[in-house]
Amino acid sequence: MTPTRIAVIGGSGIYDIDGLEGAKWVQVATPWGKPSDQILTGTLDGVEMAFLPRHGRGHVHTPTSVPYRANIDALKRIGCTDVISVSACGSFREEMAPGDFVIVDQFIDRTVNREKTFFGTGCVAHVSVAHPTCPRLSDACETAARDAGINVHRGGTYLAMEGPQFSTLAESRMYRESWGADVIGMTNMPEAKLAREAELCYASVAMITDYDSWHPDHGEVDVTQIIATLTGNADKGRNLVARLPALLGSERTPCPHGCDRALEYAVMTAPEARDPELVAKLGAVAGRVLA
Repeated sequence: MTPTRIAVIGGSGIYDIDGLEGAKWVQVATPWGKPSDQILTGTLDGVEMAFLPRHGRGHVHTPTSVPYRANIDALKRIGCTDVISVSACGSFREEMAPGDFVIVDQFIDRTVNREKTFFGTGCVAHVSVAHPTCPRLSDACETAARDAGINVHRGGTYLAMEGPQFSTLAESRMYRESWGADVIGMTNMPEAKLAREAELCYASVAMITDYDSWHPDHGEVDVTQIIATLTGNADKGRNLVARLPALLGSERTPCPHGCDRALEYAVMTAPEARDPELVAKLGAVAGRVLA
């Protein structure tokens, strides 16, 4: 058994966690640069919690400029075991309506301007992201959402686009009709890939704000409508998060799906050929297998 420390990465509209005991903002230094913001730490119902506003307080980072590697490294560095991503998204499905939540289980990565791995020349690794989210953690998020009275859909494919612009009508139709995506957002990639490299359990809670641009009765994305829906979704998101400590408990066993052992056979570079400088940078995320 190891202590549980739940990390919440809050997206648009969610900038803190209610009810934390001993709450304090801490600065965490990483070899990948500064995280999006300081990390809010404390306990909730006896379980250690950490909250990181993905875009920074005041929403200063674009989806592209979010320092994803620094964020994941910082959470791993302070002992987080489970990462819940909460983010706004658009919907490609009539039944997945604005105000609903989706527990995402698959991704299509269309981002092009982001660093997507901790590894590189001098220390090469390949992890599997065939199943990029943790079913155990997703179960807890689904239960928490239902207990909070949220209309939640279990399972869905998240199309991660670069942004910051929203989709064209042609893109929206392609993602929906040809590619089979269910929701669209700008921030879960490479976040989910990096969490897997850092051997962190990761779950994605997508909060629907709009129907993107494919819907004949809604037209193009209306930012004022999105902001209005965000306010209601943020309250629901905080209610979901508040229920997680009781569901996950203060101690945990090894992940039954192997998320916390993702690097077991992933590092390909022979020890004598590894770049010492890169290995030093990987201390927090991969020290278990590089030591």
